[in-house]
Amino acid sequence: MDITILKSTIDNDQKSIAVTGSKSESNRLLLLKALYPGISIENLSNSDDSVLMQNALESKDEVIDIHHAGTAMRFLTAYFSIQENREVILTGSSRMKERPIQILVDALRQLGADINYLDKEGFPPLRISGKKLTNSKVILKANVSSQYISALLLIASKLDYGLELILDGKITSVPYIKMTLSLLNEIGIETEFKDNQITVQAQTSNLKPQTLTVESDWSSVSYFYSVVALSEVGTKLSLSSYKKDSLQGDSILSEVYKTFGVETNFEASTITLHKSTNANQKLSIHLDLSNAPDIAQTIAVTAFGLGIACDLTGLHTLKIKETDRLVALKTELEKFGADISITDTSLHLKSSKVIKSNISVATYNDHRMAMAFAPLALTTSIHIQNADVVSKSYPQFWEDFKAIGFNLK
Repeated sequence: MDITILKSTIDNDQKSIAVTGSKSESNRLLLLKALYPGISIENLSNSDDSVLMQNALESKDEVIDIHHAGTAMRFLTAYFSIQENREVILTGSSRMKERPIQILVDALRQLGADINYLDKEGFPPLRISGKKLTNSKVILKANVSSQYISALLLIASKLDYGLELILDGKITSVPYIKMTLSLLNEIGIETEFKDNQITVQAQTSNLKPQTLTVESDWSSVSYFYSVVALSEVGTKLSLSSYKKDSLQGDSILSEVYKTFGVETNFEASTITLHKSTNANQKLSIHLDLSNAPDIAQTIAVTAFGLGIACDLTGLHTLKIKETDRLVALKTELEKFGADISITDTSLHLKSSKVIKSNISVATYNDHRMAMAFAPLALTTSIHIQNADVVSKSYPQFWEDFKAIGFNLK
């Protein structure tokens, strides 16, 4: 499905939107619920990724296909490696078969896992023969995707002696690691994160029945921060359900978008975004997003729409996402007239006052490409190809966009 968004303005009446639960929290809790059935989950994400994760955990089939769901691929590789006397083939889309997983497989093999590649060495599909893992210590490069680390931490309490994880070097995406550890603590599992060592204690007894509520997704709210930033001064938008002391790394949005003139007010479980001033177009924004790479696309598009230069670093994980997001961003922003350059780890955008009209944005099977570019319709009419790709993380995105005043067809 393609969508045309005519040049739009946000309705003057303050709008309120309920955003689906965090995909990151949901997928972690779904795996923990599979390990500890006494857990119940409220406000679960309705994203494709979380549906695929849930279906995979409940499936009795030999072949498990998780399509584009990268988080599910990493978490399920760890999960099935400890399912004794069960053998599965874990596969995905053609893009998933190009996304590396050797670092995680090697780490699980250090613990004693029986995992084999069925096609290209270091990439899915995988044949996993579940067994009791008897080792308890893993050494891992610290700058790898936090999903590899979280996958190990999520199964750690089910190992006979728990897990001692040594991270070698500078750690990236620390908030996502802390999210995993906080959720483990919340259900009653003891952990410690000191310097470059993480320890998770074995859980030998059953956990007490409990209900956990998933916070709404901060990555998803980034697009509404962009909307407010690109709107007139005075624009307000309320979104639920959010916490001021969020576990999600992308909650830095509330600080980042002050630069673009957007203030965030927390009240109970609702945030209200308010465009209080116009951003200074002479600004040049410099951000290290190594702890929140998923909001890089949104920030780059916002800066371009406002004519502000920006330098974003810490983006090395973007090359192995649903697409190479750095190349995709450069290609699509250049269509609008942007002067942009990239490296393997950074993006550099020069200020520009010209935005070309009626551009067709390719989305590369990447939900974040579709949603990050949508707010540019506040400056010019645009076309979004394969617009239904948003269902990967935010199925009702276009309905919510229309509800706040965007003219879609």
